Amino acid sequence: MLDTRPLLLETDFPRLRRDRLTTLQVNLGYRCNLSCTHCHVNAGPKRTELMDSANIERLLEVLQARDIQTLDLTGGAPEMNPHFRDLVERASALGLEIIDRCNLTILLEDGFEDLPEFLARHRVTVVASLPCYSEQNVDSQRGKGVFESSIEALQVLNSVGYGAAGGCILDLVYNPGGPFLPPSQEQLEQEYRERLKADFNIAFNQLFTITNMPINRFGGVLLAKGQYDAYMKLLKDNFSEDNLAAVMCRSMISVDWQGYLYDCDFNQMLQLPLSENTASAGAKSDAGSRYPVIARSGRRHLQDLLDRTFSPTDIVVGEHCYGCTAGQGSSCGGALD
Repeated sequence: MLDTRPLLLETDFPRLRRDRLTTLQVNLGYRCNLSCTHCHVNAGPKRTELMDSANIERLLEVLQARDIQTLDLTGGAPEMNPHFRDLVERASALGLEIIDRCNLTILLEDGFEDLPEFLARHRVTVVASLPCYSEQNVDSQRGKGVFESSIEALQVLNSVGYGAAGGCILDLVYNPGGPFLPPSQEQLEQEYRERLKADFNIAFNQLFTITNMPINRFGGVLLAKGQYDAYMKLLKDNFSEDNLAAVMCRSMISVDWQGYLYDCDFNQMLQLPLSENTASAGAKSDAGSRYPVIARSGRRHLQDLLDRTFSPTDIVVGEHCYGCTAGQGSSCGGALD
């Protein structure tokens, strides 16, 4: 597969600094029951990388030691990690908000049928991928039959209290099916709400629109089709400085399946590790001068977060950061404006 990483490292993206850390987004592994075309993780059924019990224990230590408010679990399909349920139970006992980034179809797989009740029992917020409300568009991105399975899984989630007033939170995620920006989140949410209710009697709380990142599987497709340069121009032409204050990396640290730390999930996929109180590689200062590329001999680990003097501030940026700041902005919680 063609790799966009060398094209993304040098950038004129503005300097970013972290505010207060409130969220750990943890990738529990790259194993997934799907292989979606837009996946920036290259997740799939044949991937074997999974967070082990030792790092799960270290993660729980960090959650107790730090003032973390939200544990955001992702993958792959995070539910396929054999320690998923134990982690959710123990993190729930700490009073954290727990987010499960769910592909929906996993809820119908053998051995996972009781997962909706488990998630509801622990009041886990489900953020579910549903890139469209039409079968053709979903199946073209995610595989034949995925739309039908996703609808069935949403109906199961509704049946155990998700999406209802006063019930557990069920949010949906839209991402474009090609090299273009998402439409208005507010307008698209209304369309989703009307169509899913009328066609399938499905209710949900919010819709998040997320811009596709030009890395890994999606980035390789862009290069193979000769669309990479045009897509990057689209992102840069639609850059909005107003979105810089709200980007998710300012309050979050991303953790990979081995326990290493990154500023965001996208930096994790590009193997751009978090650095402490140093200028970001390739970033441009307010005065316009370019910082030198930082030599990173060691990678920060979950263990470092047990040291309260460790306070990472400068965020490592690259060309992909334009994806989070283009148009209405994009984050794991949807549009920024």
